[in-house]
Amino acid sequence: MAAMASLYRRVLPSPPAVEFASEEGKRLFSEALESGTLQGFFNLISVFQTQSEPAFCGLASLSVVLNALAIDPGRQWKGPWRWFDESMLDCCEPLDKVKAEGITFAKLACLAHCAGANVRSFRADQSTIHDFRHHLVRSASSQDCHLIASYHRKPFKQTGTGHFSPIGGYHAGQDMALILDVARFKYPPHWVPLPLLWEAMNTTDDATGLLRGSLLYPSSSSPIFHTRMFMLISRHTAAPSLLYTVSCRDESWKSMAKYCMEDVPDLLKDESVDNVPALLSRLVKSLPANAGNLIKWVIEVRRQEEGGSGLSKEEEERLILKEMILQQVRDTELFRLVRELQFTKQPCCSCSYSSDDDSFTRIAASVCCQGAALLTGNLSSKDGFCCRETCFKCVQVDGDGPKTVVTGTAVSGVNEQSVDMLLPISTLETSVCNSNSSNEVVKYPSRTDILTVLLLALHPSTWVGIKDERLKAEFQSLISTDILHDDLKREILHLRRQLHYVRSCKEEEYGDPVPQSH
Repeated sequence: MAAMASLYRRVLPSPPAVEFASEEGKRLFSEALESGTLQGFFNLISVFQTQSEPAFCGLASLSVVLNALAIDPGRQWKGPWRWFDESMLDCCEPLDKVKAEGITFAKLACLAHCAGANVRSFRADQSTIHDFRHHLVRSASSQDCHLIASYHRKPFKQTGTGHFSPIGGYHAGQDMALILDVARFKYPPHWVPLPLLWEAMNTTDDATGLLRGSLLYPSSSSPIFHTRMFMLISRHTAAPSLLYTVSCRDESWKSMAKYCMEDVPDLLKDESVDNVPALLSRLVKSLPANAGNLIKWVIEVRRQEEGGSGLSKEEEERLILKEMILQQVRDTELFRLVRELQFTKQPCCSCSYSSDDDSFTRIAASVCCQGAALLTGNLSSKDGFCCRETCFKCVQVDGDGPKTVVTGTAVSGVNEQSVDMLLPISTLETSVCNSNSSNEVVKYPSRTDILTVLLLALHPSTWVGIKDERLKAEFQSLISTDILHDDLKREILHLRRQLHYVRSCKEEEYGDPVPQSH
């Protein structure tokens, strides 16, 4: 196999683009700055980065915007630092898949939402150029909102195909947008005519006459085309979830959507169900086998050599808050009822919820491998690591006694990485730190917790079909957020927003992967 010829940058076709560092580019910048439509530029350029892989233009664009908005990821990047990086944006799509195929517009928007941002998505074929200009002016005139565009390079006479990049500013007099191209190894930042950028987001294929962009192959053999798009990203008024988050990496959302929209209404029509335990039993038994994959725990992972012998003040505060939320889940009447169901029903080989006794070894090993892959910068796959061992250890926390930390060692070839996993433990359960018995069971977040949280996070309209009014009132009071503690209530409402956003993204079926920028 012949080696690929190397390249050092590309000459920016001008016109139609104007290079940012050229004399004309500087003039446009100065005039736009004077008119106030470069307000967001400085925040973006202060944290700007080059995409680390040819197919990571979407991840790089999102990392820049999230850091520009000063959104705290709530977990460590490297060393003690919390910072958004491409390697951390994997909750909606595995990084190895993005590296090979790119990422869809919908998945990128989902990532932004899961990271704690407020996201508004727009399809070019459902907007006008005047709408786009209005939103661009708004974002360019603000430090609290940024725009990411998904466009095709061809109208700019550039090489390559689909691409994501943030828009850094706008020149009203010349009607030009400043593209901060994250493929800086290829093209520098440049000004482009806004009508041409609109065309690049809303182009047609000369050969087919169809809208250029998405190429999806459903069950039929006919391809479906969609337009490019843009999204507005701003800080969310509510903090992101601390202990639980929605994951759409697998296909669990599809089975859960069917469950909520088809199965639950059918179950609620059964008038023979006249009490809450019977209703819960029906609901739990009918859950899809992979329903638990939709809700994941947020677990912090750090290198053991970075952790020292104790927890930092911030780690301590987050772990205490996570344990408080976990306990609040377990204090609900819904948790008690679901837990009773888990222990009283007969195990079923086809049901993944037949027991509350999760395999801690399996879970800890999986987290250990994922953490090792993240901390070593191995973006290919966590499957490259094998967890050699996991165990518990006690970490002293000033003023709060010992905390239990799970440690693990992941091995990849001749390399190994030891990690700490800061996993909340229910305060009502026996802590291994105070246990004299090796047989004591430490209760970490379990499937019963996940089931309880999932039922709480489903939209209240899910239950309007209950026929018996007395039963409906009793069940709605059981899953009402009004009875929850404030910390847990915020967690549930955030999950509810995530579920709604994931569902709306999936229903739209936005775009195909944007795989190249070279």
